[in-house]
Amino acid sequence: MREVYGIGPGDVDLPGLPVFALFSVALGATGDITTLAEVFDFARDYLGLLKAAVIASGIVPPGMEGADQPLADLLAHLVKPGHGLEIVSQVNGIPKGSRLAVSTTLLASLIAVCMRATGQTRSLTGQLDENERRMIEWIDAHSEDAIALLEETVNIPSGTMNLDGVRKVGAVMQRELDALGLDTEWIEMPPELQRAGHLFGRKLDGNGRKFVLIGHLDTVFEGEDDFNAFARDGDRATGPGVDDMKGGNVVIVYALKALKAIGALDDIPVVVAYTGDEEMAGRPLSISRKHLVEAGQWADVGLGFESAITYDGSDWGTIARRSSSNWILTVEGTRAHSSDIFSDRVGAGAIFEAARILDSFYEDVRGERELTFNVGTIQGGTDVEYDVQQNRGKTFGKTNVVAQTAIVHGGIRAISPEQLARAKAKMREIVAASLPLTNATIEFDEGYPPMAPTEGNRALLVALSGVNEDLGRGPMQELDPLRRGAADVSFVAPYTDALAGMGTLGRGGHTPNESVDLTSIPLAVKRAAILIYRLSSAGASGD
Repeated sequence: MREVYGIGPGDVDLPGLPVFALFSVALGATGDITTLAEVFDFARDYLGLLKAAVIASGIVPPGMEGADQPLADLLAHLVKPGHGLEIVSQVNGIPKGSRLAVSTTLLASLIAVCMRATGQTRSLTGQLDENERRMIEWIDAHSEDAIALLEETVNIPSGTMNLDGVRKVGAVMQRELDALGLDTEWIEMPPELQRAGHLFGRKLDGNGRKFVLIGHLDTVFEGEDDFNAFARDGDRATGPGVDDMKGGNVVIVYALKALKAIGALDDIPVVVAYTGDEEMAGRPLSISRKHLVEAGQWADVGLGFESAITYDGSDWGTIARRSSSNWILTVEGTRAHSSDIFSDRVGAGAIFEAARILDSFYEDVRGERELTFNVGTIQGGTDVEYDVQQNRGKTFGKTNVVAQTAIVHGGIRAISPEQLARAKAKMREIVAASLPLTNATIEFDEGYPPMAPTEGNRALLVALSGVNEDLGRGPMQELDPLRRGAADVSFVAPYTDALAGMGTLGRGGHTPNESVDLTSIPLAVKRAAILIYRLSSAGASGD
């Protein structure tokens, strides 16, 4: 048995005359209903089942039989002036003797579709309106296309320092953005930054809220192992960057494609920002993130498409991410025979002073929620060589010689600029209180800023949670920022409301076990497309 039924508003081939256009493919019967009386005339044609659906759905209530109201006025209220409704049913292939048996089911389906099309109910499931339902259908129909795009980009090695590879991935995504009608630009970085550059796509016209959608083209994999290609096993795929974040890049493209498919993209101003060095950002950040910051200053909403989070049976939304920056502690002591250590002539030595400082960090700086700092490497002895960029060094020393130099390399993360400033001030205070005959300095590099939790971000999560519920997945809670690292969305968050974690569901990121759940691609696309559609439809910028 095969049943096909559908409904959709459209112009009819009768200039200036809105009608009900009824089609029964199975019966070969058609009719244009131009008056209310014709709706209730079941003897006029073979379209009784379709007429019954129109009446039973409430489009034309039974009480209107015999009313003098013109049908055009009714349709102007239900659809819009000058437009009608088309209703089509098809039950071909069902034996004639069985058609009556399925007529009840068909009638119920037609009633539901009629109610949905006229806004009496937003969806058969959830609170999706007709445009959202159309986007979902489009997304489901193109899920394999999205996977194919993911495979194409994963198969291009694009470690941050593989500048040619990053540019090649950028070329693929530029092709996709060009096809969407965006104005694309490859932004080169100055040679001294030693980075490939960024891809930006812009569509600045439209009356809705302005969006910046953020992804990145690079991965952590620099081609030093055999983990270098896309591999699919059912609904799971592996490969370098398959989740972080070539999956998210694909989600951006297909969310925009879904919006374009229903004609909604025309009214949405949007900037797509694909950075080429998220995994190891070029310095200074004032140059490498200049265009991203400008996009954040322009936008009303910022969405980051790194991995989504699901655990404990629930989906979680990211309204906050902590900062990420590094610090270097350098300690100098007096080189001498170890028999004189702690004397007035030699003092404590560099390693003891480094130990004092680190212990004080632990005791006096630790404690604020969402503030963490870590020691990554320690080099200490008579002679020390340390390469900050490579995070490695050489040390020479002897147990009978007081250490002359100690270098400690660490990181720090905070939830707000204020928290970060407090921690830095306290660390500098501790460093300044040196043990005898030692001297210590601490330097903080520029790093990723925090994405602080704001009420605007929370409002976006409420909207995203509503989308998630309407898709049948339940509400979304705020993710603890301790569970996430820094990301490029933090550069736009000081200027606009923002959400992160809009991408795919994966695991094993930054390891040779990185994988993605392929069923999460259409899910993420639906979330993004519907969220953007609803936020844009809610009003223009500033509403």
